[in-house]
Amino acid sequence: MIQIENLTKIYAANNFKAVDDLTLTIDDGEIFGFLGPNGAGKSTTIKCLTGILNYTSGRVLINGVDIKDAPLAAKKKIGYVPDEHIIYEGLTGLQYINFICNVFDVAPAKRKERIDKYTVLFGMQDKISETISSYSHGMKQKVSIISALVHEPEVFILDEPMTGLDPQSSFQLKTIMTEYAKAGKTVFFSSHILEVVEKLCTKVAIINKGKLVTVCDMTELKEKQSDISLEKLFLDLTKPSEAL
Repeated sequence: MIQIENLTKIYAANNFKAVDDLTLTIDDGEIFGFLGPNGAGKSTTIKCLTGILNYTSGRVLINGVDIKDAPLAAKKKIGYVPDEHIIYEGLTGLQYINFICNVFDVAPAKRKERIDKYTVLFGMQDKISETISSYSHGMKQKVSIISALVHEPEVFILDEPMTGLDPQSSFQLKTIMTEYAKAGKTVFFSSHILEVVEKLCTKVAIINKGKLVTVCDMTELKEKQSDISLEKLFLDLTKPSEAL
């Protein structure tokens, strides 16, 4: 479970309020989509949830653990796929994943089993021993995903995870996300691919200019009139204000 209570993030350099009093609860067993236009505050919110950014006010709990009060305990519960590749490109893919295993204290027997499983799933078994600097964008994304999964986190947080993935890998990732939710874990992800969000998510939140606009249950949305789609809802709620 992720609990976000009155989260506000102001960048001091220009006094810009990127996230404005955001309150959300993402329950266990949910695949929760997080949508908004470019610059809406999605990535800033996610970086606050994962402890990368310090926030101005509010509270974030990861399975009951306050990420400010107990950052290490909270972060150990999280698997995070960022929207950019923050990985050590001088290492091989296998070295980097083993480094993440060391950080999260994954036992040697379990790490081999999991690394073997995910490298096969994502078609990386022939490339995993090559240097990350030689990888394509999609291959770096796969290593990032495998690194986020290898310690079997309780909370899986992803920011634009499908970017650069081939169709087979996208399918595998969506399957993993679904299996995580069925196992009672929490999946929270941001994406601009509304078709994927609509098919995959149980709930969706839309933010615009840092503020929460709506939270909708996807089952209820699908049961409404056929002309109401997630795309239409998103566009209606985030359309730019008309110029004066």
